Formats: sequence, C-alpha cells, structure tokens
Amino acid sequence: MVKRKIIKIDESLCDGCALCIPSCPEGALQIIDGKAKLVKESFCDGLGACLGDCPRGALIIVDAVTEQYDEPGVIAHIKTNAPEKLHTHIEHMNQHKNEISGHSHQPHFGGCPSSHTMQFEEPSQMEQTAPASSRLLQWPIQLHLVSQTAPYFQNANIFLVADCVPFAYANFHSDILAGNAIAIGCPKLDDVHEYVEKVTQIFKHSMPKSIKVAIMEVPCCSGLIQIARQAAINADLNLPIEVIVIGIRGNLLSKRTILD
Repeated sequence: MVKRKIIKIDESLCDGCALCIPSCPEGALQIIDGKAKLVKESFCDGLGACLGDCPRGALIIVDAVTEQYDEPGVIAHIKTNAPEKLHTHIEHMNQHKNEISGHSHQPHFGGCPSSHTMQFEEPSQMEQTAPASSRLLQWPIQLHLVSQTAPYFQNANIFLVADCVPFAYANFHSDILAGNAIAIGCPKLDDVHEYVEKVTQIFKHSMPKSIKVAIMEVPCCSGLIQIARQAAINADLNLPIEVIVIGIRGNLLSKRTILD
C-alpha cells in the first residue's frame, strides 16, 4: 500500500450518467447499481482525465493510502475489455509519465483527446473512374431527429454511428451505411440520458435484427457503446452488439462483439 493520488466518487452527487466512463484511459470506471465506481483502485492512475466530464462534480482527486498503480494490470484489462482504447491509453501515459513516477505537481486535465488539434497531410490523388453512389436509405439520420417508430428501423440492422466516423472512414458508405438503418450522435457533446431513452424506444418499437456501433478511437466516443448496451437492457433485447472502431486517420482499427 502506498500514499498517492486517486479518484474519489461522491455517490450522493453521482447520477449514473456514465460521461466519466469513456474519459478514463485506463477503463477504471464502471456504472454499477446506477453509480460510477472504480473497477480496481490499482487501475486508477490518479491523473484525473475523467474530472472535466462529470456534470455534477461527483469526481475529485484525493491523497489516500491505497494500492500501487498497476500498469501491467491496466494493459491486460484494456486488451480484454476495450482493445480500441489501448493506443489512447499509451499516449496518455507517455504524456503524463512524470506525474505517475512521483512528481508532486497537479496539472489540470481537460479529459478526452478528441479535442486535441491535429493536421494531416492530404493523401496522393487517386483516379476515380465513376462518381460514387450514396448508400443512404433513410432520412433523417441524426438521433435527435429520427422517429422512434420510423418504418426503416423495423426489423432492421440498426447501426449507431458516432458523428465523426463518416468524415474519417473513406469506406463508410459501403462498409457501414449499406443495408443498415442508422442513427448518428455524439456521446461527448449530446445528452446521454436523452439518447439512452431515445434508443431504448427505438429498440422496443423496432425489434431489430442486429445492433451495431461505429465509433472513433478517442475515449469519449465509447460512450455510444454504453448507450447501446443500456438501451438494449432497457428494451429486454438479448442481442450481441458489434463494435467497429475507426482510427483518427481513417483506418479500421478493430471489430469486436459484446455479449451481455
């Protein structure tokens, strides 16, 4: 046991919104019985990446005598439960290794790296022999605007898509849009509670054939997975959820299936 900084959760303030979950690069937080909780104290690095995403101020950093931070254990945990977050975790640790190794200063963190400014080189021009055709089968597509009883959701393959995915993934129309009913949204900027309720009603009315989620690799994006999982539970659906993760350079990072 060592004295170090670690997250503390005030359960009297926590309303279980889950906004802190995707902002933790270590995957150390989960919603259990309607409250955010640490999976293991040794998985929390004490850097506070999740602080800025709690709308109720339920998360604080405290000095406490607790288990030593376990980086190998965190890596194994991420590989098993959220492999798409491994790159983000490693980047996070490289940026803040001095704090982890014992430096006493306490920087303030903004949370999700989705807001980091980056610029990429434009790829070389590729010859296109014919205009591409849209594979869009419906309108509207934004989760706020779609009707929960829309006919295109009925017995469909429903794909929840993070807002940034269509811009990053060049094969979006052929690999994600084609043959699916979609709803797009941002779990970072939009109301998670409203989305959970909306998707729950969509699932209840449509009885989908399958549920899929497409997200970017940044931690905040994984909130869309939590929305899909909670909505499926609320709707009493016993369906696997397929998750596709797209890198910020537009590459397909991973595919996995979640069985609840």
